[in-house]
Amino acid sequence: MTTGQQSFPRRHARTQRFSLGTPRAFTVSPDGERVTFLRSRSGTDRANLLWVLDIEDGTERIAADPEVLLGGAEEELSRAERQRRERSREFGAGVVAYATDAAAELAAFTLSGRLFTSELRAGTARELRVPGPVIDPRPSPDGRLVAYVARGALRVVGAEGEGDMALAEPEGPEVTYGLAEFIAAEEMHRYRGFWWSPESDRLLAARVDNSPVQRWWIADPAHPEDGPVQIAYPAAGTPNAEVRLFVLGLDGARTEVNWDRDRYPYLARVHWSSAGAPLLLVQTRDQGGQVYLAANPDDGSTRMVHADEDPAWLELFAGAPAWSPSGRLVRIADEGGARVLTVGDRPLTGPQLQLRSVLDIGESDVLVQASAGAESAAPETGEVHVYRVNELGVERLSQDTGVHSAVRSGDVTVLVSARPEHPGAHVQVLKDGKQKAVIASYAEQPGITPRMTLTEAGERRIPCAVLLPTGYTDDDGPLPVLLDPYGGPHHARVVAAHDPYLTSQWFADQGFAVVIADNRGTPGRTPAWEKVIKDNLAAVALEDQVDALHALAEHFPLDLERVAIRGWSFGGYLAALALLRRPDVFHAAIAGAPVTDQRLYDTHYTERYLGDPAKQPSVYAENSLVTDEGLSGAVEPARPLMIVHGLADDNVVVAHSLRLSSALLAAGRPHEVLPLSGVTHATPQEQVAENVLLLQVDFLKRSLGLAR
Repeated sequence: MTTGQQSFPRRHARTQRFSLGTPRAFTVSPDGERVTFLRSRSGTDRANLLWVLDIEDGTERIAADPEVLLGGAEEELSRAERQRRERSREFGAGVVAYATDAAAELAAFTLSGRLFTSELRAGTARELRVPGPVIDPRPSPDGRLVAYVARGALRVVGAEGEGDMALAEPEGPEVTYGLAEFIAAEEMHRYRGFWWSPESDRLLAARVDNSPVQRWWIADPAHPEDGPVQIAYPAAGTPNAEVRLFVLGLDGARTEVNWDRDRYPYLARVHWSSAGAPLLLVQTRDQGGQVYLAANPDDGSTRMVHADEDPAWLELFAGAPAWSPSGRLVRIADEGGARVLTVGDRPLTGPQLQLRSVLDIGESDVLVQASAGAESAAPETGEVHVYRVNELGVERLSQDTGVHSAVRSGDVTVLVSARPEHPGAHVQVLKDGKQKAVIASYAEQPGITPRMTLTEAGERRIPCAVLLPTGYTDDDGPLPVLLDPYGGPHHARVVAAHDPYLTSQWFADQGFAVVIADNRGTPGRTPAWEKVIKDNLAAVALEDQVDALHALAEHFPLDLERVAIRGWSFGGYLAALALLRRPDVFHAAIAGAPVTDQRLYDTHYTERYLGDPAKQPSVYAENSLVTDEGLSGAVEPARPLMIVHGLADDNVVVAHSLRLSSALLAAGRPHEVLPLSGVTHATPQEQVAENVLLLQVDFLKRSLGLAR
């Protein structure tokens, strides 16, 4: 079917936001000869294949084809694997993740819960017959063994399929070895639960006991013949899973790693390399304190390497902490009003940069991802770049305007760039700084070109993007406005890239001026910008959205008498909040999967920003939408509100929307509820995703009195 025969919502859903066919998950071999990556065959094919690029001649070959390995059979996923993918927001199929040995010669992955390996140099793949369903297989650094988790047990098998054995088996149904617990995966972005030693002779494994965690039940009312699903959900103020760490030897030895788990219950990061002892980052429950610990794998003792404290909270970062090759601690820290890279005791960056992540640690430098800080000479709204940092200074490696990231090993760097003027991602393979190859993307062309203006609004210089309808001219006059924010921590919507604005441009082409504002609390500016929301999620975010709207109206054709707002997750919370508390500004809202009752969301996230609900009940009440305090800010007139929620959501459970609906009904405030049967926190189902967009446009037009 041609592009012209399909609506944008259908193509957007079918291509998973035009991400299918895009290369991702890159691994560079230490010898600089190969790049391993994932990519599907086309922009509408969900099944990822494992590919290998020969850097010298630029040729690509398939190292693992799911269709061949499964004999054309449909994939079957275990419940544990579906939950793991939900936590990582993975909605592809085929080879969705893989791990390699240290030389990047052997890769391990799963298909339908079965264990497969691929010899990357030869390009051959095979199945290893082991107990399943298999989760998160990882080769040993020397490539002789593969460790994996099956039914809560951490197991090891030879790379040829021989000698399978369990290193640790669960002592009960609530115990697992080698898996990340819910909040580690959902909030800490620690998706793994075991780590090989550099010598390949033992592993560190997290033991998770979920028995202290309260139980919730998720049912599908559309299928009353099916029983509800029980989940362990650590809501704010309730017990977390108990997490311990063990060194497990291949010879059966078992040693527990000891630290003050009462004071530092969160195991946030683990790093084990040849540069030093196992490195742990553990946090207090309120996340105002954390310590970096070096562990002795022989006796389980730990010593403190460094400690941090912050009156608000301490952020976690990808790639850090870690040891440098010389044995110095590499970390990202908030110091002097800036987020800086520190190696040993010395900060190597200053307020000119806002560090995002550590990408690679070399012998003489550190590769990082960062945005321009508050004291940057030239503001770069929405840009994120790759920098090379050492004691001599900072060098920016990505030059084009855009959002850039990288993977590096030795003198080979894979630079991934999303740019405002081009759809998709551009992937270059650089050797000694010079382009050696380009890895092609098979993603479909969107057929829409975002017409966005990146700017800053108001006295606080709030990052904003404004999108007008295609073909709009000044003679067309003011436009009804649709605010399209996220507005919460850890995710910026205002980025210097093409594809993040596709849906917003589609809404604009329905006759709206679309405004996206990244209020305080979103990442990328300064630590103070992010942490001002402590105990005050609602008021700060809403104030900035209103201020940005009014400031932009002085420069763009915005009709302030017709203003709507839509959002999902935190954005859904913000949309409902805006409509209830500022109906003088907002005239309609769509709240998708909103967190309406802060007491129902998880510990690690909610307590970071609002504290302990037992100690700060008024803070929770003021930042929730369903309490008397939260609804007391709801003023007349009542405006049209659509609430959308997936009934299978195990992250923001549908109780949030149902409690909001009940509170609104009790207050006599009309609203609409759109339940999505079988849908989780995301909406990967093609027809559902398409029709949710179409229904939103219809709601907005009738609510604002526009022609439909």
